[in-house]
Amino acid sequence: MRDHTREFVRLIAETFDCPGPIYEFGSFQVEGQEHYADLRSLFPGRKFVGCDMRPGPGVDVVDDVTAMKLGTGTVGTILSIETFEHVFEIRRAFDEVFRVLKPGGLFVITTPLNFRIHAYPDDYWRLTPTCLRRLLAPYEAKGSGFQGHDKFPHTVMAVARKAPAESDFAERASDLNRRYADYLVAQRRNQPLMRKVRHAISWLHRSKFERQQMQRYHSAHLFVDQAEAVAAARRQAG
Repeated sequence: MRDHTREFVRLIAETFDCPGPIYEFGSFQVEGQEHYADLRSLFPGRKFVGCDMRPGPGVDVVDDVTAMKLGTGTVGTILSIETFEHVFEIRRAFDEVFRVLKPGGLFVITTPLNFRIHAYPDDYWRLTPTCLRRLLAPYEAKGSGFQGHDKFPHTVMAVARKAPAESDFAERASDLNRRYADYLVAQRRNQPLMRKVRHAISWLHRSKFERQQMQRYHSAHLFVDQAEAVAAARRQAG
């Protein structure tokens, strides 16, 4: 788990209603990330269950996200942070998440795109922003996007609400986008001096596209789908 993906989850927890119980798939905390990668503290007062394919730190239940033991419509929120690149049957995993979520349930996902191969226990996929948006098509409202260069972002991310979605989903997603952008600006500004020096030296040896990637590393874009139509329907019904 990287700093920015944890912050993305923290801001979602503050911006959206995240109903319980909350299940995290991919909760195994790799060496060096014990406690730091634990997202439980972001959801105080709610049942939180950490799930993974293997037992270990952060894992309460051993379960397979492609064939969950959970009943249909029994989970309030599912988190999957930098995990689905390790799931070979990835389409089945998306179907399973949608199945077990309650009406009004929330799905939060981040996954790397421009990132090294990292075998925990193996690494299979890189989802583009468009691919992620299409995989989330069954959800009534979603905010999905990316961080980094638009032609080759380093991270893709989304928050998606199973019907019924709140009428102000678009406003909440816009607030999330603004607050996350503010966080990234601060991260860029507050980098240690030596990192800034290394960045400047590296800049001299980079291609034009690589320089653009470096410039946009701390930029993010979130696109809202369906929420306006949802809001209009709620207003008409009211």
